[in-house]
Amino acid sequence: MDVLLADQIRQCFGRVVYSHKTHEKMAEHCATTLRHLKIAQIVLSALATCGVLSLFVVDCPVAKAVAALMSFANLAVAGYMKGFDPGGVAQKHRDTAALLWNVRDSYQSLLVDLARGTLSAEAATVRRDELQTATARIYQAAPHTSNKAYTTAQHALKALEDFTFSDGEIDKFLPGSLRKGKDA
Repeated sequence: MDVLLADQIRQCFGRVVYSHKTHEKMAEHCATTLRHLKIAQIVLSALATCGVLSLFVVDCPVAKAVAALMSFANLAVAGYMKGFDPGGVAQKHRDTAALLWNVRDSYQSLLVDLARGTLSAEAATVRRDELQTATARIYQAAPHTSNKAYTTAQHALKALEDFTFSDGEIDKFLPGSLRKGKDA
């Protein structure tokens, strides 16, 4: 096995793992932002409507001001959502993560093939180059991520071990004949 090639492929694999998880976390962040904005719209609409309805009961300048303020705030949130579509951005991050998932698994398979000796260094180099080209295309079309999403992804991968499974966890998905644990 070509150790230098394997080390480079491991580095590429690691970068794709981080990118994949960062896009997942960015999608979650955008979806949360969308949820908060929609709740804000509902609350502001309800407050504006109550303010307008109260004007039929009471002729109060404060009620008029509050109704106008709530209506304006609702308009501002709607205008913000028109210019920034957190739901659409979340979907773009999910799509990017899905594409990176395939590349990530392909890098892992390439490392297995190299370790088993079933792939020559030349064939592995060709496959690596194909994966790097595919990754570059994905990155070119991908939306930008934030430092917060990267930090959240880093925590998920390092501390929470999001990408790893114990033998026991995997065994639960397999029939007894394929298990590594005591049930095998």
